[in-house]
Amino acid sequence: MGRRSGDAGRAATATRAEVIYTGTEIVPSPFGRGRTVATSGSHGPTVVAPPVLVEADSASLLPGAHTLRRRVSFALVNACTLASLGLGLMAIFLAMQGDVRIAAVCLVACVGFDGLDGALARKLGVSSPFGAQMDSLADMCSFGLAAPVVVYAALAHTVPTAFAAVACILVAGCAAIRLARFNVSPKDGKFFSGVPTTLVAAVLALTVLIDLPLPGFAVLGGVALLAFAMVSSFPYAKLARLVKLPPWLWLLPIVGAFVDPRLTFVLLVGAYLMSGPLMWMRAKRV
Repeated sequence: MGRRSGDAGRAATATRAEVIYTGTEIVPSPFGRGRTVATSGSHGPTVVAPPVLVEADSASLLPGAHTLRRRVSFALVNACTLASLGLGLMAIFLAMQGDVRIAAVCLVACVGFDGLDGALARKLGVSSPFGAQMDSLADMCSFGLAAPVVVYAALAHTVPTAFAAVACILVAGCAAIRLARFNVSPKDGKFFSGVPTTLVAAVLALTVLIDLPLPGFAVLGGVALLAFAMVSSFPYAKLARLVKLPPWLWLLPIVGAFVDPRLTFVLLVGAYLMSGPLMWMRAKRV
């Protein structure tokens, strides 16, 4: 009797390795806490608790209350994102047919819808991770693919095809890196890390649209410079900070636009590209 009692006490406190060795394994029960189930190999009867049905949590595309107003707002915001995507594809089709300037107009419209969907999402209170991913995918199509295709079509007869292809592939690759880095990096409310893809696409579209009187290789160098600016770590001011500049500074580009709009455009783009390295060097000195 004493041995049986000792064995019982030992079995009650057996480790997992000992239980496996004796042919009986105690595993956690899926039917609730604190319950165990004896697997095959146990000499005693197997007692299984009745199953408990647990309803799986369904991931919602729209966080928060699903009222009719919020559903309509959510659909409107994503419709703007899809419009940007569709215009990007239209720009590619038009560029393939040789209608380069109309394709550039579609890219400018893409930029407008890209800014509109984010502004509406914040104003209507329907910002969501789904919307952020949709926006990123649409940006890759419109700004990472359509913009290089339009530029390639515009440069086709001014520079060797291989050079134009390499520069446009560089834009697409840097845009993908820029968008992926933006998705996983902490957000800064004051500055961009590198030039945003939207701004690069707008500059490329306007360059084609106003037909800058520059040699093909000069335009090609500018395209490569914009591509590298996207993946740089230089800080670039956001639009909200730019609009707070002194009013007299805005008079200079306005007057310049009446005198020579093409030269003014080049100077503005150059000044913005230079602002990043200058602010970076200033921060290093501090």
